[in-house]
Amino acid sequence: MANGPAGALVSFRLPGDLRDVQTRPWSEVDAALLSAAASWRTFRWHRGQKHYSGTYWSSTTRSHVSYESRLELTRLLYADFDNSVCGIVAQPFLLQKEISGRPRKHVPDFLLLTSSGPVVVDVKPQRLLEKPEVAVVLGWTRREVECRGWRYEVWSEPPRGELETIRFLAGYRREWLFDYALLAELRAMNLDGISLSEACLQLTAWPAAVVRSALLHLLWCRHFLVDLAAPIGPCYVLRTSR
Repeated sequence: MANGPAGALVSFRLPGDLRDVQTRPWSEVDAALLSAAASWRTFRWHRGQKHYSGTYWSSTTRSHVSYESRLELTRLLYADFDNSVCGIVAQPFLLQKEISGRPRKHVPDFLLLTSSGPVVVDVKPQRLLEKPEVAVVLGWTRREVECRGWRYEVWSEPPRGELETIRFLAGYRREWLFDYALLAELRAMNLDGISLSEACLQLTAWPAAVVRSALLHLLWCRHFLVDLAAPIGPCYVLRTSR
């Protein structure tokens, strides 16, 4: 295989039959095709394994997305919270290329479909980024992805307080658990500039705890602006995003 984007190959699995593997030139595979790909690896669980694998129900895709570590789960939370993301694919493809006479291959962790274009994401703990073998893999993967005009991201541990806020709000991400009439009423109200505790008392026909949960859902789906540096409590000030 020659160097340059034309020399790389991508393999992916179609949903339904994981034995159905397609391999095509990297330059000829578009994001729409990969958006339907099944995870390249089958996730397994066994006693004593080093990483915690699982599935996360995404409000973006309205389906479960697989992850192989708690850090990957964290990246999924951030992607699900990001309104610019409209699709999430775990382990979307196997990228292969011969570089300086040596075959290279790599499976990225996620493909994010966003309003500004595809984003290929690799999740790595900060402590591993300086390892030469890791840097080599991430380096040539970045070149291949960016040659397509796509974005490439290496993602590590986020600020703890920021993560705790997103993790808390994620508990309110399932829209069908909330009364749609209540959500519509809250969306129509002018709650800009008042505290969360004050907003819970605006609709006396509903229990304050029910209103509070609905408001937290509206924070999750970004009807209100979210300050990730500020803990969300009774004194949290609501600011409308539109």
